[in-house]
Amino acid sequence: MTETLSIGERVAWYRRRRGVPQEVLAGLVGRTADWLSKVENGRIELDRLSVIKSLADALDVQLGDLLAEPSLLDWTPDTLGGTVPKLREALMDYQQMSPLLASDSTSRPPDLEILRTEVGSTWSAYQDARYARATRLTPGILAVAQHAVRAYEGEQQREAQALLAMAYQGAAMVLTKIGEADLAWMAADRGLAAAQESGNLVVTGSLFRSVAHCLLANGRPTAARDLVVASVGYLENDLADASPTYLSIYGTLFLVGAMAAARIEDRAMVNQFLAEAEQTAQRLGHDANHMWTAFGPTNVAIHRISTAMELGDVQIAVDQGPRVDTSTLPLERRVRHTLELARAYSAQNRTDEALALVLDAEELAPEQVRHHFISRHLVTVWVRQRHGKPSHLLVGVAQRLRVIG
Repeated sequence: MTETLSIGERVAWYRRRRGVPQEVLAGLVGRTADWLSKVENGRIELDRLSVIKSLADALDVQLGDLLAEPSLLDWTPDTLGGTVPKLREALMDYQQMSPLLASDSTSRPPDLEILRTEVGSTWSAYQDARYARATRLTPGILAVAQHAVRAYEGEQQREAQALLAMAYQGAAMVLTKIGEADLAWMAADRGLAAAQESGNLVVTGSLFRSVAHCLLANGRPTAARDLVVASVGYLENDLADASPTYLSIYGTLFLVGAMAAARIEDRAMVNQFLAEAEQTAQRLGHDANHMWTAFGPTNVAIHRISTAMELGDVQIAVDQGPRVDTSTLPLERRVRHTLELARAYSAQNRTDEALALVLDAEELAPEQVRHHFISRHLVTVWVRQRHGKPSHLLVGVAQRLRVIG
């Protein structure tokens, strides 16, 4: 399979491999054979993950198989020639993870303040949409954090475990962005274990968010929604005197839950989660970035647009999306909102405006646009739907996103 196939063409490819007639597959997802034929021929655009997930389930394939994930992480000056394979090796290095096998017992314990700064650097790279840099930095930071957990005892060990958890979460977040859903799940799961060992409730809440994100990336929105419900129940007992950081972690869980509920078309739960997030943001009082959450009223507004698009409410996104001022948020959040607006405009055949937004986003965060499902899908569809020769702007971005040769 290649990135140059449309989602509809991938559906057709897997359907034929399974030996399933169009009528049968269409029936399994509650659609007509005519609808499926138009999907496979590119006459109906598939851009809602809930619909794509239903097709993936019916074909017994991963969601990423239909989205052509993962996409290759390009070599850049940030990678120095090392990308996902090195991070995979780090996640599978049991000599580092097991105290029984590690060979650093006589080494000097790592400085926890330096380690805290280094963990922060990976998160900053993630929020700056510099995924190659984050991928390069993380293996070494994980090794140092694992050493710290082995080297210290008592309170310092718990502090090291919290830092290890946040290092794992940073790995999970960037791996999710570049389509490495299985590796992301591995990192998030280990991060949650370290967080629970640390006894730090804020860090544990942060890892709940990461696991929920990974469940979504692995095409398990119902499990993600249920995890959010359980997680907020676990955290809500300490809300009375909650710090701004605690509120940010708590509120961000509702945003993940809203996206999960939207992907199973549970409108009531979407509205409930967004209302809870809005209430928490109002209590916080302003946009902030505690524990790299980017949480506040603006991020809630962004998720209102994203969930509207997931539910097929394009007009809501078109009407409300341009009013959201994201200028104070981290780059990753700003670009994500721009791509959602592009998707909304494209759904209304406002292709030139949508392309302009994608180009603006690419200028700001080329790695994020290169890897995101929305931008890759939109550009692929535009190239294939153009009658005559595509514009040089469209051809250029299609080549940079590797959706054409």
